[in-house]
Amino acid sequence: MISHTTSGESSSASEILCSNLAEGIHAAAQPLTVLLASLSRCNTDRMNSDELRELTASSAVQVQRVCTFFSGLQQLVMAESIKPQLSPTPILPVLAYAVDGVNLVFQQNGITLSSVVPETCPPVLINRALTLQALSRVLLVVYGLSGVQDTVELITSSSANAVQIVVRNLHLPVAVINPEASLSLAVAEANMRSQQAGLSLSLQPFTVRIDLPKAPLAD
Repeated sequence: MISHTTSGESSSASEILCSNLAEGIHAAAQPLTVLLASLSRCNTDRMNSDELRELTASSAVQVQRVCTFFSGLQQLVMAESIKPQLSPTPILPVLAYAVDGVNLVFQQNGITLSSVVPETCPPVLINRALTLQALSRVLLVVYGLSGVQDTVELITSSSANAVQIVVRNLHLPVAVINPEASLSLAVAEANMRSQQAGLSLSLQPFTVRIDLPKAPLAD
């Protein structure tokens, strides 16, 4: 699960979403209210063609933001209801694929993505597709909160019963996570929870930790 603190203590993603959801819905609804007033006939009848084109362009941006937010809510509902099939899976290729999928975006915006993984790692009991989606979401959330010349680290280690994946930006203290990032993290957390895995979060410095259960040893 995910929780939300400012002192480095881990918290739960679903809790972060709950605390920010009202703000997110308000942020999504407010531009619609403004848009509705802007598109009223008494307003548009006074506009010339240039003003109407400008209104259309700005309206498209607002509508796209709302569509993206509610698409995220739909994905969260789906993630909460899914019962994935789990199988023993080598995690290192999944990590490499996730990093490769976002590395170009990081490079184009002057952010370094550093992956530190062991030479070998025990297989984990996961659904590969859902785990890859969750990893990609986490990496993109951290990317979105990072600045030029920042370094984002992905560090993998192994304990007795689990494989830990830590994604962090040590130069990024975050007091508040925006609703879109909270929603994306909540979907990732739901994906992890559906696999009996865990996702925790601390804000100072910004760190996301994923715990994947090791696959049982074959008889």
